[in-house]
Amino acid sequence: MLNCRSRLLFSLFFLYSSALNAADRTDRLIEFQYELQVPAVKAEDLPLVIMVPLAPSNEQQSILSRSIDSSPKDSIKGSEVKKEETYGNEFWSWTIDKPRTEATTVTFSYKVLRHFHSAGSWQAASKADYIAGEKAPYKRFLEADKLVPIEGELIAKLRKEIPKTATTPVQKAKAIYDYVVDNMEYKKVGTGWGNGDTYWACSQKYGNCTDFHALLTSMARAEGIPAKFAIGVSIPTDKSQGDIPGYHCWLELYLPQLAWMPLDASEAKKHPEQRELLFGNHPADRNQFSIGRDIKLPGMQSDPLNYFIYPHVERNGKAVKDLVKTRFSFQTLKLDASKSNG
Repeated sequence: MLNCRSRLLFSLFFLYSSALNAADRTDRLIEFQYELQVPAVKAEDLPLVIMVPLAPSNEQQSILSRSIDSSPKDSIKGSEVKKEETYGNEFWSWTIDKPRTEATTVTFSYKVLRHFHSAGSWQAASKADYIAGEKAPYKRFLEADKLVPIEGELIAKLRKEIPKTATTPVQKAKAIYDYVVDNMEYKKVGTGWGNGDTYWACSQKYGNCTDFHALLTSMARAEGIPAKFAIGVSIPTDKSQGDIPGYHCWLELYLPQLAWMPLDASEAKKHPEQRELLFGNHPADRNQFSIGRDIKLPGMQSDPLNYFIYPHVERNGKAVKDLVKTRFSFQTLKLDASKSNG
């Protein structure tokens, strides 16, 4: 029998877990700002082309409003919104073809309703298989990327890590997720991490979200499971406003009876208490900006982008880094429960 103290501790734990679980599954209304600091531009820098990803509306998030403003005012005339064909990512493009003597701040302001996104019960679909032609629309998500191979000696070795008892796509997906979470360490030490490189992930067994999900993508695609890479930012849940230091990325796997099922292996490693939740669900703690790897934007003269979250800048047709500075910030707004889809 439980004594009084044990019963009290159990009750407190139950209430905490219930509150945490409820918080994980609610929608959030967020104001988000993506700010660019563009320096003065000299004649030798021309033309200077700046391309910035634009957050989309989709099943995971609804963009309620978006504005693009500049300081000095009206200094970005001629800029335009474009779309690349392979993944359908929208982006803002600005070509500067004359010298500019002063710096320019460009601010992309969003109001986003981010949803708790769930594929439903993966357990109920665990015995299902694809029907004929089901994966045909998602051919690109079965192919290799530059840093994400799907065949060869390394991949053959990885495939042996999947238990023979995992025979259906959902069972294999869960086994791959567990393998990545169990065998990778989330840390940012030295150089080499952060490129989303399967070979790095296998040899070093650590990295950030890109490395976790490169490994997971290679293993899933090698098993014939379409894997979609998505990137954006994490929205903190422990405060209501502030700056966001960098990007975050995650995956969706196309599975029978579930369609695109969300997962997040790196967050599962960082937060073991959310491990089961993050296979099949994404809490409303992120904003998406683009999908895919090896992205070729219309008008680009440089090599395809490894992924697309920070501004892509070309000076005289050559890619340059760190010329344009960025700042991400957010504020969580009060959500009218009647407008939530959660």
